[in-house]
Amino acid sequence: MIIHTIDTRHATANQYSFSSGNSLPYTGVPFGMNFFGVQTTDQKGSWWFHPEDRTFQGYRLTHQPSPWMGDFSRMMFTPVSGDLPNISTFHTQSSYRPNESIFRPTHISIHQLRYDIRSTMIPSMYGGILTAQYQDEQAGLMLTLPGRFAIEQTDAHTLTGHVINFSGCEDSDFHFYFTLLFDQPIVGDALKESGEDGQIVVRFGNIKEQTMRLGTSFISSEQATLNLTREKDLTAADYLAQSEQEWENYLSRIEVEHQDKSQTDTFYHNFYRMFLFPQTFYEINENNEKIHYDTYSKVVRPGVLYTNNGFWDTYKTVYPMYSLIAKEKYEEMLEGFLNSYNETGFLPKWLSPDERGLMPGTLIDAVIADAAVKGIRSDLMEQFLVAMKKAATIQSENSNYGRQGTLDYLKYGYVPSNYHESVNHTLDYAYSDFCISQVANTIGDRETADFYAKQSLNYKNIFDQETGFMRAKDTDGNFRENFLDIRWGRDYAEGSAWQSSFAVYQDFAGLIHEYGSQEAFEEKLVALNNQAPRFNVEGYGFEIHEMSEFAAIEFGQMAISNQPSFHLPYLFSYIGKPEMAQPLLKQLMTQAFNASTNGYPGDEDNGSMAGWYIFNSLGFYPVSPGTGEYVIGMPLVSKATVHLSSGEKLEINTSPNYPQQQFLHEVKLNNEKHTPLFFKHEDLIKGASIQYQLGTVPTPRKLTNADLPFSLSK
Repeated sequence: MIIHTIDTRHATANQYSFSSGNSLPYTGVPFGMNFFGVQTTDQKGSWWFHPEDRTFQGYRLTHQPSPWMGDFSRMMFTPVSGDLPNISTFHTQSSYRPNESIFRPTHISIHQLRYDIRSTMIPSMYGGILTAQYQDEQAGLMLTLPGRFAIEQTDAHTLTGHVINFSGCEDSDFHFYFTLLFDQPIVGDALKESGEDGQIVVRFGNIKEQTMRLGTSFISSEQATLNLTREKDLTAADYLAQSEQEWENYLSRIEVEHQDKSQTDTFYHNFYRMFLFPQTFYEINENNEKIHYDTYSKVVRPGVLYTNNGFWDTYKTVYPMYSLIAKEKYEEMLEGFLNSYNETGFLPKWLSPDERGLMPGTLIDAVIADAAVKGIRSDLMEQFLVAMKKAATIQSENSNYGRQGTLDYLKYGYVPSNYHESVNHTLDYAYSDFCISQVANTIGDRETADFYAKQSLNYKNIFDQETGFMRAKDTDGNFRENFLDIRWGRDYAEGSAWQSSFAVYQDFAGLIHEYGSQEAFEEKLVALNNQAPRFNVEGYGFEIHEMSEFAAIEFGQMAISNQPSFHLPYLFSYIGKPEMAQPLLKQLMTQAFNASTNGYPGDEDNGSMAGWYIFNSLGFYPVSPGTGEYVIGMPLVSKATVHLSSGEKLEINTSPNYPQQQFLHEVKLNNEKHTPLFFKHEDLIKGASIQYQLGTVPTPRKLTNADLPFSLSK
């Protein structure tokens, strides 16, 4: 089984100042409501696990999508035994041997050396099962309940309770409910406690084995018990078999072969991370109806909901991949995102658990547009169009929701420089306007489509032909003075002008025209790549971790360490010279990604960087979601079988495929020579074969305009 080759400690060697993914060792079913992870320290905030630590503090139930977002509704389970003079995380922690432990998506197994306790945590969608084998007397389990909590013993085998803890939420009393059912009875006085930051030891006497079944809910204590009741007759083996089956269902959707086994390992470690987020935020009531808790209005509502997703990151790769191989989940997620709109008045931007209002733009627009042009949930597109237009025209009184500087963007045709990260806001709004146009096209609203297509050209309003960069303008139309192309921050989000000036996904041909010629644009791209990775910290006042990661590898200003650079190698295709990017793409995949604890060049971010690697390994990439095209890159796999959501297969073969083959010599689609520099989704989804022939020298060729990828000005 593929799942047995994956170690969840991939890309978990991180700290505040430097990211190798900022990933966590998540064990849980795909898109699970909860994840479990080993906590090795409580001294480093959101960085509560490190693969080189030797301490085990407990199994942490977590909903943390990123250390920068923080956790919510968390709690921890720590098997203990013997006398415990002090009850605290520090006083009860134990050493363990990481090399003898199991860290898989399906389960975690730990041997606590201090207590000689062997335990295994296995997840389910709404709970899980913990088994522990004890050697010493006074077997027990310590429950760590951060924030406000309450817990009560309802019978000799059952505990119910809740915790209230979060980094941000509309509901200041946002509850997470749990029910614990033990095979062996609890001993001692009946437990009933409440307060803040509780650590409680439950004792079971002199037993050799205990099994704890867990049910959880964001809705009510009764729902948590119902979620548990549905699984109470399952054994640990049953839980494990179900978890393995759910993971194999997703991981087997792409089968790959490489000349180098390490690349296969890297592929599947990345693939696993594509099915963690967004997390399920709905449950099934006693009538088998889908329901969820609306934190905005503080009521339970019908329907599905999803959380823990930052669309600024994930629109680029995650959802385009779902459109190929997980359409059924994509369809349901769209329904959930529409529910978010109906409940808050704006489409979500960064959910955790509800709107956190981070990052520029409203790039869920691209998730919607990509679905629209691919015929996914066409029944929802009229409602989505209304929602997208609202964000494009109405300024929310709450800055967490909708666009920032909406009215000024409409007034000036750009977001003025008095707004933080104004360049990225302007470019993202222009792209979102294009996405609105594309959705309108699919439902036959030509007037709206034409209006927003024209408005999507607003990127031209901040282009400086003298420097060849996008620059911030004040309300009088003047560029900010004292421009420095390597200055990070201020007008740019997590980058400088080099990383931020090419986000014109809807119209690269128009951007090239602004440069004056293809030759001038090519010269700019060469300069981007063939220089030192220099940066200036003035915009932030200090060196942020993204700067450190960008500078750590020698790829010029091509900061593959962060999402704004994901598409930069593909810009060569828009001037008809893809061969200039092919060695770059191969080196990025092989030098910046691996299956170790240092597996990524920067923050992975909810499957987005994993998705970049998966797409590029297959030899194509969705540069412009909302167009239905994938630009051809440089394959890494030797063979791949992609099991498409249509029920058909996409077969990929690459030959010869050794390190010395740095260039793509010829492409065949369905055994016929393929000259365009892109594939169409409609051609792939119905089943196809792709043959890549590689070479050791480039193969420049003359291309027609029709061979170039999509641009509005094409």
